[in-house]
Amino acid sequence: MSWGTELWDQFDNLEKHTQWGIDILEKYIKFVKERTEIELSYAKQLRNLSKKYQPKKNSKEEEEYKYTSCKAFISTLNEMNDYAGQHEVISENMASQIIVDLARYVQELKQERKLNFHDGRKAQQHIESCWKQLESSKRRFERDCKEADRAQQYFEKMDADINVTKADVEKARQQAQIRHQMAEDSKADYSSILQKFNHEQHEYYHTHIPNIFQKIQEMEERRIVRIGDSMKTYAEVDRQVIPIIGKCLDGIVKAAESIDQKNDSQLVIEAYKSGFEPPGDIEFEDYSQPMKRTVSDNSLSNSRGEGKPDLKFGGKSKGKLWPFIKKNKLMSLLTSPHQPPPPPPASASPSAVPNGPQSPKQQKEPLSHRFNEFMTSKPKIHCFRSLKRGGATPEDFSNLPPEQRRKKLQQKVDELNKEIQKEMDQRDAITKMKDVYLKNPQMGDPASLDHKLAEVSQNIEKLRLETQKFEAWLAEVEGRLPARSEQMRRQSGLYDSQNPPAVNNCAQDRESPDGSYTEEQSQESEVKVLATDFDDEFDDEEPLPAIGTCKALYTFEGQNEGTISVVEGETLYVIEEDKGDGWTRIRRNEDEEGYVPTSYVEVYLDKNAKGAKTYI
Repeated sequence: MSWGTELWDQFDNLEKHTQWGIDILEKYIKFVKERTEIELSYAKQLRNLSKKYQPKKNSKEEEEYKYTSCKAFISTLNEMNDYAGQHEVISENMASQIIVDLARYVQELKQERKLNFHDGRKAQQHIESCWKQLESSKRRFERDCKEADRAQQYFEKMDADINVTKADVEKARQQAQIRHQMAEDSKADYSSILQKFNHEQHEYYHTHIPNIFQKIQEMEERRIVRIGDSMKTYAEVDRQVIPIIGKCLDGIVKAAESIDQKNDSQLVIEAYKSGFEPPGDIEFEDYSQPMKRTVSDNSLSNSRGEGKPDLKFGGKSKGKLWPFIKKNKLMSLLTSPHQPPPPPPASASPSAVPNGPQSPKQQKEPLSHRFNEFMTSKPKIHCFRSLKRGGATPEDFSNLPPEQRRKKLQQKVDELNKEIQKEMDQRDAITKMKDVYLKNPQMGDPASLDHKLAEVSQNIEKLRLETQKFEAWLAEVEGRLPARSEQMRRQSGLYDSQNPPAVNNCAQDRESPDGSYTEEQSQESEVKVLATDFDDEFDDEEPLPAIGTCKALYTFEGQNEGTISVVEGETLYVIEEDKGDGWTRIRRNEDEEGYVPTSYVEVYLDKNAKGAKTYI
C-alpha cells in the first residue's frame, strides 16, 4: 500500500489532506493549551477556596478550631491546597511535554511538507514541458506532411498539363521533393521527442511521483503517530499525579476518621463550665401556719432611714454624690454582699451546702479609708466605667465564672512564662555577646551592651512580678490560698504604680453579684471626696430600669452592706438578674435598693423589658 502507486494522480487531494492533518494537529495543541488554562484556573480557585475558609490568626474563630471536627476541616483545607498544587503540576507538564513539543514539530512538519510538494510541482512542471514539446513537434510534422502532399499533387498536376512548360514542371518537382524532405525531418524529430517524452513520463509516474508521495505518506504517518503519542502523554500526565491526589484524599479520610465526638464534648465542657453548683430543692411553703414577719433593725434600709450620710463635694460637683454615678449605685457598689447568699430558712446551713463556704466574719475597714485609697490610686476614666455593669474586663478576670476564670488566669500565666523565657534567652545572648566583646575589643564596645542588658533584666523583673500576681489569683481560684491578703494587695498596688499603663489600677479584691469588681465595705456614714476635673463629662445617670417584679418567699434580714431586708410576701421591683453568684438586685422605692438571695424570691421578668432574658 503506497500513495505513489495508488494515488499517482491525486496530487492536489494529497496536498489538501496533508494541510488538513496539520490543522488537526494545531487544533489539538489549542485543546491542550486550553486544558492547561483550565487546570491553572481550577487550582487557583481551589487555593482561594482553601484560603477563604482558613481561620484568621489571632481571632475568635481561631480559638473555635480546637475541636477535632474543626481540626479535620483544617486538614481538609490543607489537603485541598495540595490537591490544587497537583493540578498546577498537570498544567506545567502538559505545557512542557505536549504544547511546546508539538508546536516545534508542527513547524518542522510544515517545512517538510513544503519541500515535498515543491519537488512534486517541479516534476509536474517538467513533464508538462515535455508534453508541450511533444505536441509542438507533432503539429510541425503534421503540417510538413500536409505541405509535402500538396506539393506532390501540384507537381503531378503540372506534369499532366501539356500547356505547362518544362521549366515549370521541373520547378514543381523540386518543390515537392523539398516538402517531402521537410516532412521526413519533422517525422524524425517527432519520433525522437516522443521517445524522450515517453521516457520522462515513465520516470515521472513510476519513479519521481512515487518517491515524492512516499515521503509525503511517511510524513503524514509520522504526524499521526506523533499526535497519538501526545494523547498518551496527555493521559500519562494525569496518571502521574493520581497517587499524590490519592494521598490527599487519604489525608482527608484520615482527618475525618480522627474526629472524636467525646473529645469535642469534653472541650465544650471545658470551654463553658462555670464551676457553680446547681440550685438545691425548693422547700415546701406552709401557709397554713402564721409566721412572724419582722424586719431587722440592722438592715441597710433602716440605717438609711435613720440617717443618710452627707457627702461633700467641691467645685462643679457640688450636690452630686459621685462624679459618675448616683448615690444608690455608689452605695450598692461599695456595700454589696461579701459572702455567698444564705440558703432558704428550711434548708441546711450554708456550710452544709456543697462547695458553699461558710460566711466568714470579715474585718471591716472604715469606708473613708477605703474610699480615700480608691480615690488616690489615680484611677482612669475607663476604670470608673468598669464599676458599672458591662464595663471593661477586670485584670484578674473576676467577672467570669470560677472555672473560666481559672482557665484565663492559667493562660495568662503561661503567656507570661513564655515572655520571661524569651527575655531570658535575649539576656543570655547579650551576655555572650558582651563576653565576646571583652575577649575581642576590636569587635565592639562591651559597655554599649550594659544599657540593653539592664533594660532586659528590668523587663524580666517586671514580668516576674506580673506572673506572681496572676499566680496568686490563680491559687486563690484553685483553693490553694485563702482570699488575697492585704500584703498581696499592696504588692499589686506597688507594681501598679511602677507600670501604670499595663495594670488596671481599679483592680479590686472580690466579685460583686452584678459582675463588677468592688472594694471591701465599711459602715462610715460620712465621706468626703475631692472635686474632679472631669465632672462635666459625666452627668447623673438615671436609675436602672425595672426588668420585672419579684415576690419574697421568705423573710430576709439584710445585715450586710449592699443587701436589703425583705418581708415574706412582699412584692418588689427587679432591676438586675442573678449573675450566677446567687444574688438578685431589687428595688423597693427610688432610694431603697440592694441585693437579696435569689432563692429567697420568686422572680417574674418582663419579656419586653430591656436586658431581660426569656425563660421557657
